[in-house]
Amino acid sequence: MKYFLKLNVVSILYALMVFVPLELMLNVYRISRLTNWKIGTVNIFTGVTLIVEIIGGTILLVFLTKKWLGERKANFWTVILWAPYFVLFIYVFASLFPITYGGDDPNPVTGLLAIVGLIVYPFYILILNFFGMTSDDKTIKTA
Repeated sequence: MKYFLKLNVVSILYALMVFVPLELMLNVYRISRLTNWKIGTVNIFTGVTLIVEIIGGTILLVFLTKKWLGERKANFWTVILWAPYFVLFIYVFASLFPITYGGDDPNPVTGLLAIVGLIVYPFYILILNFFGMTSDDKTIKTA
């Protein structure tokens, strides 16, 4: 049961890792309007957040995969399990913060970038699982 909970926590972190930058990217106009920042400032903030989250999230998730999940084949369920949590986060965010001002709608190109990112993301999770499953302390000893 502990492994199941840890697997779901890691899947939630994977979903958050894609949810936060995606929402920042989709809500540039809303953030600009509410904070009185220029669009360029919001774009720089979003880009810096994306880079920090990719680097920090990758390190954190590889560490958690090694420490919590070990070298089980069941770790690869995270490639699928992040998706329901991501949909849940999107639904909750859209319910709590609906777009009421027409000027806050994102550009159509942003949607294409989001689709490409969401198609590539499971492969990123797969790569992180491969790195998380390799162990440094196993060495082959020859006599």
